Amino acid sequence: MKNSSRSGLLFSSENIKMIMQEEPQPKKFSRLHMIESKASFSLLFLLSPNIRLEANDCDMKLLFKKNQYILHYSARESTAELWTESPETIKYFQIQINYQYIFNLIDPESSRENAEILENMIRNNYIFLHKKTPPYMTVEMHMILNELISYSKKGMMQRLFVEAKIIKLLILIFEQFNEKNTTKEEPGISFIVKKFIDENYHKNIRAEDIGKLTGISQNKIRKEFKHQYHMTVTDYISELRMLKAKKMIIDKDIMIKEIAIECGYEYVQNFTRAFKKKFGVSPEQLRNG
Repeated sequence: MKNSSRSGLLFSSENIKMIMQEEPQPKKFSRLHMIESKASFSLLFLLSPNIRLEANDCDMKLLFKKNQYILHYSARESTAELWTESPETIKYFQIQINYQYIFNLIDPESSRENAEILENMIRNNYIFLHKKTPPYMTVEMHMILNELISYSKKGMMQRLFVEAKIIKLLILIFEQFNEKNTTKEEPGISFIVKKFIDENYHKNIRAEDIGKLTGISQNKIRKEFKHQYHMTVTDYISELRMLKAKKMIIDKDIMIKEIAIECGYEYVQNFTRAFKKKFGVSPEQLRNG
């Protein structure tokens, strides 16, 4: 997550509240109080390490590592206490969602699968991914939180934006829990980076952008990715782009400039240079035979 000075209530509507909490220098053993509304779901993303949470309405006590999260249902209004025994800043992002909003969104009466999803949410089955360990945020989740925190428009546009991003977050959570056959407690860095590139290589991304979005140092990303896949992050991005470009180049109805943009290149010259380096001929030469 990028650092942000925005703190407190970021958004509030009849169905949704977004709260960013960042306590710069918490006193040792001092506790922050987090409120959960009646009949609501709380998405809690822990953005600093070694945060302890104790829920007052049940016997739930958790120690969070940085970038873990939970999706928790509270039938009645309750409070939870968060604190850290280290000098680290306490930083978390909370989204509260009204039960009826989720009910209407999922529509459990429409299918058995939808009914099971809502039941799993109510039973708090989205707290532990496996081995009683809270799940880790994915790269996409980091990106969405950055967008929610930095979004500046107000009114209807903000409401639509927030609701769309929350739906995407829920989809990512459901997908992550459907893939719980993984054996690692935390996905390997090289896997996280590869998944991000596979889904975003067509955008104008750079290797250093991945480090900023994931909070992982660039040196660690480079080292582990090359060890796992025997090529650099930059080369892998370029490889995917060139494979896509080669498939598109045979369609003469698509302009070279359009192909460049579609493959993540802002400037045609950079695309042509990369294409020629990869295939030994320019895009025009390959298209014209």
